Parts: sequence; structure tokens; C-alpha cells
Amino acid sequence: MSTPKVIVFDVNETLLDLAGLKQSVGKALNGREDLLPLWFSKMLHYSLVETLAGEYHDFGDIGTAALMMVAEKEGIELTLDDAKAAIVTPLRSLPAHADVREGLQRLSEQGFRLVSLTNSSKIGVETQMKNAGLTDLFEKRHSIDQIKKYKPHPDTYQMVLDDLGIQPGDVLMVAAHAWDLAGAKSVGMQTAFVSRPGKTLYPNVQRPDVIVTDLNQLADVMAEAKR
Repeated sequence: MSTPKVIVFDVNETLLDLAGLKQSVGKALNGREDLLPLWFSKMLHYSLVETLAGEYHDFGDIGTAALMMVAEKEGIELTLDDAKAAIVTPLRSLPAHADVREGLQRLSEQGFRLVSLTNSSKIGVETQMKNAGLTDLFEKRHSIDQIKKYKPHPDTYQMVLDDLGIQPGDVLMVAAHAWDLAGAKSVGMQTAFVSRPGKTLYPNVQRPDVIVTDLNQLADVMAEAKR
């Protein structure tokens, strides 16, 4: 890989720990934490359905709808208000993973421009970053609600490139989701996979340029790349 000028970070799971959200969702489903993977996959699935169908609801609304669908399928009584409460408030108050702040600070000190790109709404990501204590570390915080298409649609990554006025080869996209990196690769970005627990690569697409366990390891790799 060549040394990038800008590093773009996914937010949910890559930077922020979803454990609290998963607990909230599990509680809403009568303690059925075994249903969490089904809920999360439905949320991602229907974000793509809306993108392909030309529809748009924010990520919190899609997460709420997905939770209602899982509850109905499993015969669990759940009101819309309770489903929304289980999603929106926890989603906006997620803590950062333990390695995140130090790793981001090290990358910033190395001279990289740091921005984020998330499927969360603009208001949502501003709140998330503030509550996680990360706002000061990012030059810009991009949301897909600016174009109303969800990652991994190529237009979401192109939006960031256009806004920053930079070529894709000068950008490194960092995410804990293989589907996110596949989208970034499609527009020519370099990619780095953060192997958070339970996350795996998708074998049918080009491998990421970098694979790390956390952001401190990414900072080590980038420091070596600049030498």
C-alpha cells in the first residue's frame, strides 16, 4: 500500500462498542440475546433494501423496524415506543473501544487527516462522537444522510472524496465490516480491516491492504509505512 493522506473511519463497531445496545435489544426481546445477530443482520439488510428501492429512513428508524420484525416473528409482544427506546438512546451513547482514543491520537500526531463516515444520521453521529469523547479527533464527520444512500453503495464513499477534494488512492478506509471495505475498494480506496471480536472477511472480494486487531496496531503499521 502507499501512504495515505486521509484516513476514513467507520463508526459503529469499528470505533464504538455496541455491547450496551445489544443488551438493550436483548432486554426488549424478553432476554433473547440469541436473537441479536438476526436483528443486526435485518437492520443491515433493510438499509440496503431502502437504498436499492430509492427509499430512506434513518438508521435508528430501520433498527427499530428490524426489531419489531424480529419480535413479531418470534411471537414477542413489543410496542413501537419500546422498540424505539431500545435502539435510539443506546445507539447514541455508545462508548469507544478501549484502544480507540489512543490509536486516533497517535495517527493524528503522525500527520494523517482523520474523518469518519457512518450509516448513522448526521445528528446521531454528532451525538455519538460527543458522548464517546471523540469529537476533537476528527476533521469532519460524514453521514450517509447527506445523500440518503447507505454504505456500501459507492456513492457514499465518493461523497467523502468529493467533499475533501482528494483522490481515492490517497485515502485509507478503516472498518470492522468486510462489506464496508468492499464498497470502499469499489471506488479505489485503500482499506484496513479491524478484526473486532466476531468479525470476519468476505472471501469473494479483494483482501484489505491492512489487517489489524485494533487502532494501536494500525498506528504502528502506519508509522512504519511513513518511514
